[in-house]
Amino acid sequence: MARVYNFSAGPAVLPEEVLREAAAEMLDYQGTGMGVMEMSHRSKTYQNIIDTAEADLRELLNIPDNYKVLFLQGGAHLQFAMIPMNLMKNGVADYIVTGQWAKKAHKEAQKYGKANVVASSEDKTFSYIPDCSDLPISEDADYVYICENNTIYGTKFHTLPNTKGKLLVSDVSSCFLSEPMDVTKYGMIYGGVQKNVGPAGVVIAIIREDLIREDVLPGTPTMLQYKIHADNGSMYNTPPAYGIYICGKVFKWLKNMGGLEAMKAHNEKKAAILYDFLDSSKLFKGTVEKKDRSLMNVPFVTGNAELDAKFVKEAEAAGFVNLKGHRSVGGMRASLYNAMPIEGVEKLVEFMRKFEQENG
Repeated sequence: MARVYNFSAGPAVLPEEVLREAAAEMLDYQGTGMGVMEMSHRSKTYQNIIDTAEADLRELLNIPDNYKVLFLQGGAHLQFAMIPMNLMKNGVADYIVTGQWAKKAHKEAQKYGKANVVASSEDKTFSYIPDCSDLPISEDADYVYICENNTIYGTKFHTLPNTKGKLLVSDVSSCFLSEPMDVTKYGMIYGGVQKNVGPAGVVIAIIREDLIREDVLPGTPTMLQYKIHADNGSMYNTPPAYGIYICGKVFKWLKNMGGLEAMKAHNEKKAAILYDFLDSSKLFKGTVEKKDRSLMNVPFVTGNAELDAKFVKEAEAAGFVNLKGHRSVGGMRASLYNAMPIEGVEKLVEFMRKFEQENG
């Protein structure tokens, strides 16, 4: 069977080249006589895999030496707790709530200290990014938290909030490595890799060294302390070894594609094809304020739930899968992650145009 065009928000499409390489190495990785998922994480061969992955990631993002790269488990959801456990020194944090994941992170942080909502876009179903140029940042806030790209709602912070000197912590799960970013503007960035980088089961956290300390909240489990993972090179326990290996292959693929500047241009071109069609369509319309649109996740609707369902069903039959919107908002959503080829977006728009002619 031919591969489909997979517009899933995550787990999501991976580069075909990477999948073919992994398939070729499934039974025998570089003459070891075994595959990576069978290999001891304590072996020299595996140490080289994780070291190379980190070095390539550092090169791609230009990560300064005073930031640690951690390969963790537990998904972004576990970070909702780990962040306050490790960073809430004063017991206060400010949250900018622009979607479900920031909302969940804020709710979790309330278990560990005072978590304030300093801006929110919930009043308009998270369809925009609030003005964050002059926020009521708490004087004793340990950090300001954002979810930079909102997978469900299709919004993106194109300008980082003015944190008034406070530490910025960002969940970049759904925009990670889609474009260059200045790591030094953040105290910490993290993301689940299953959207743009690799298979589910790995979280990458990039944290400034001075924030990785022993004075965590009392009762914080050993496994939830950044210092433990940093001191042990992400090998305190068995890491998600195979997932990290695939991430490493994606990093190589990104370098071969020309790095993050080239990837940004590629992603802008893809997104423009779909947004331009939505802006001119009489049947379909985007749901996000133009200035806040994401390059990665594009939600759209017809305004008729039955027609939406018909579109999703017919699209799937035509080889365009996982276009159904998140259960909390309905409609449709096309995720255009790095590995989605331009051809996939062009063909989707062609299909949408035909659907509009038949159902408009």
